[in-house]
Amino acid sequence: MFSKVWRDIQKGNIAPVYLLVGEEAYYVDETIAKLRAALGGEEGEYAQFDCAEQPVDFVIDEADTIPFFSDRKLVVARNASFLRATEKGKEKVEHDLARLEAWLEHPTEQCVTVFVAPYEKLDERKKVTKLMKKHALLLQAEQLKEHDLAVWIQQEITQQQGRITENAIGKLIEMVGANMLQLRLEIEKLLLFVGEEEIIDEAVVENLVAKTLEHDAFKLLNAYLARDIATAVTIYHDLLRQKEEPIMLVGLLASNIRTMNNVYYLQKKGYHPQQIAKQLKIHPYRVKLMVENRNRPSEERLLKALHRLADVDLKLKTTGGNRARHLELFLIQPL
Repeated sequence: MFSKVWRDIQKGNIAPVYLLVGEEAYYVDETIAKLRAALGGEEGEYAQFDCAEQPVDFVIDEADTIPFFSDRKLVVARNASFLRATEKGKEKVEHDLARLEAWLEHPTEQCVTVFVAPYEKLDERKKVTKLMKKHALLLQAEQLKEHDLAVWIQQEITQQQGRITENAIGKLIEMVGANMLQLRLEIEKLLLFVGEEEIIDEAVVENLVAKTLEHDAFKLLNAYLARDIATAVTIYHDLLRQKEEPIMLVGLLASNIRTMNNVYYLQKKGYHPQQIAKQLKIHPYRVKLMVENRNRPSEERLLKALHRLADVDLKLKTTGGNRARHLELFLIQPL
């Protein structure tokens, strides 16, 4: 869907109003960038509003103002929270939705207006939502599934005359996650490093891609559960050198254990990995790593580790001395 819309934009077939719904920022930023390029680039007239802080009236006023230096201008309204379900009186800003509803019936032709709703769902009961979906070009900015994400990575690299192995793609997703904006930055870095002649393999990804705290915490937990004390302690010391707080690491480890336990529970109940990912709101690739783990820990071991982490958390909050030592003792004492 996005590819077709982007081609239309490049050809000059531009809708007066767009509605981008979903949490994948890559699609949002790419669509806005292509609209800006088609409407004059840096020289074109452009305005942006945050509807979490500013009323939608500002957006309409700007859209209805005739552009001075171009035929059409671009107006972007981010965080269109008035399209989702909210408790009455909880909205920080009061929006004139009646005015917006009337405007949607006859949007100005001198402006391209983009409403960004970075939410999983909209409130379909609202009149403004129904009118927005009727009159705007709706695009769903959803995270790609594991297979589609791998295909997208391959296409991005091929388009830039690069090559990458399947294992390297898997490692890249494991380390970066499903954030397509971050993935694109890492892809550019990898291609620049290997040049046109070399192929991107798993080792290159492991050595070059910036490791996230979540990735390191996941590796730390896996090493601990696999009774690989040396690796677990090495990762922990690396994190300490990066000025990470032990109490925050305890929270991350506990969160990963709970997620792991929930994944195995749902799998026993007959859920498929995609269903598990949707139920727990985590990326399918992360579920895949847990499900395919040959050294899967038992439920008893996971619960025991969780209880021991609770003791570490208590000590970190109530005792002084060498705080880093409490979590290190946890790691070197096997379950």
